Amino acid sequence: MSQPNISAAELCPCASKVQYQHCCQPLHLTQAIATSPEQLMRSRYCAFVVGKFDYLIATHHPDFRQGLTVEQLATDCPQWLGLHITKVSPFDTTGDVTFKAWYIANKHIDAIYEMSSFVQLNGHWLYTTGKQMQARLPNRNEPCICHSGKKFKHCCATLTS
Repeated sequence: MSQPNISAAELCPCASKVQYQHCCQPLHLTQAIATSPEQLMRSRYCAFVVGKFDYLIATHHPDFRQGLTVEQLATDCPQWLGLHITKVSPFDTTGDVTFKAWYIANKHIDAIYEMSSFVQLNGHWLYTTGKQMQARLPNRNEPCICHSGKKFKHCCATLTS
């Protein structure tokens, strides 16, 4: 699936409610660096959404990449639906961010539900590892995972039919 084009003036896909040009774009363009594990996590999710796979490699600690390449990341990209940060740990030079990154692939909605670990190296935050968990789909009347403000049954749930 091709990645969406996003204009600098659109709201950032990371769910910050800030325009992309004032949120994750400066990080993706290496005009700024993440100042916290949460900011790096949000920018990495956004990089998946907009296809900035080189950024994902650059912000993944080299000791934990296990041969991961831009080409692998660009293969079989799902349609990303929304990001929910559920917990951010206190940090100094390490930190954890627990999140759900919702997506649809083959008319099936699922989430990467993970507690990601980060470390600061030479002033830069880097992703190291993640502990995967099982996500539960929202109930029909819960808010939609894409932050539309609609109920799930009237929004993303319709993508599976």
